Amino acid sequence: MIRKAEMSDVPAICKIYNYYVLGSTFTFEEEAISVEGMMERLNKVFSSDLPWYVYEENGKVIGYAYGTRWKERSAYRFSIETSVYIDRNSAGKGIGSQLYEVLINQLKEGGYHSIITGVSQPNENSRKLHEKFGFKKVAEFKEAGFKFNQWIDVTNWQLML
Repeated sequence: MIRKAEMSDVPAICKIYNYYVLGSTFTFEEEAISVEGMMERLNKVFSSDLPWYVYEENGKVIGYAYGTRWKERSAYRFSIETSVYIDRNSAGKGIGSQLYEVLINQLKEGGYHSIITGVSQPNENSRKLHEKFGFKKVAEFKEAGFKFNQWIDVTNWQLML
C-alpha cells in the first residue's frame, strides 16, 4: 500500500535511510540521521505542501519517496528534486517504481514543471528507474563527492512534466 507519510513512520524511514548513509555512496551524508532530524525534514516537506509517500507492506514501511524544492530561490519554484529509498531487503521488487509513479503524478497535478534528481555513480538500478520514467541525463559531475576514501561522480537527471 502506498500512502502519505506520517510522523509515526519516521523511525522506519530513518532505518531505511541510515543503512544507505552508513553503508553506501547513494547519499553523501556520512552520519546517521536521528529520528528528530528526520522529523524536521518531514515537517519541511509538509510545510512546503510537497508530497512524501511511504510504501507499507504487512504494517511495515519498506520504502519512501518525496519531493523537495530543487533550489530555494523563487524562480526555481516549479522545479522539484526527488528521492526514493527502499529497504535493502525489499529492493528489486518494483517498489521504487510504484512509489515514483505516485510521486510523479502528484507533482504533475500540483502544477510543477520539472523534476531534477542527482544520482551518485555507479548506481545502475537508479539509472534504470529514471530512464523507465523518461528522465534524461542532463549533467555529469566528476568527483563531486568524497566518501569512504573515494571520489564519487554524480549525474543529474531531469523529467519535464
